[in-house]
Amino acid sequence: MYEQNCVMIYNMYRFLECVVGNNFPHITGLTSSCSTRPSMVIIRFGGLHEQFVSMLIFKILRKSEWDALRSSGESKGSSLDLEDGYIHLSTAAQVRCTVSKYFATMSDLILVAIGDDDLGEDLKWEASRGGALFPHLYRVLRISDVVWEKPLPLGPSGHAFPDNII
Repeated sequence: MYEQNCVMIYNMYRFLECVVGNNFPHITGLTSSCSTRPSMVIIRFGGLHEQFVSMLIFKILRKSEWDALRSSGESKGSSLDLEDGYIHLSTAAQVRCTVSKYFATMSDLILVAIGDDDLGEDLKWEASRGGALFPHLYRVLRISDVVWEKPLPLGPSGHAFPDNII
């Protein structure tokens, strides 16, 4: 739980850093351009604790796409991903809006969490919806990139997300 909270805190700081600049003395390792992301950051809580945090990013897959990724070990992405030339991903702060906009009525969705540590230079942060920076993966998605996956059940008020997603 502590690590999940740190990831959520990092995601919030990452968003703020992109909006107002690198103005957070308690976080080291952030870049001011927001075009890349370090593989690890150090968050200092009042100088007492340090936590090394990897950022989780997310891919929404249909169940059939998830089954194909598990079966083959890699995926080139959806038809939209193939058309655009990269795999569309979202941060924790963006994923709910992505689901609402593109997958609102779909009931067979899987939320796939991906650690960005091993994506290296194949992960680019690029302006997209409303000018916000979104993570785009310029290579196949590998099953080894997946940290966890959870179903996104569709209920009467929309999709039910795991508690640790903002």
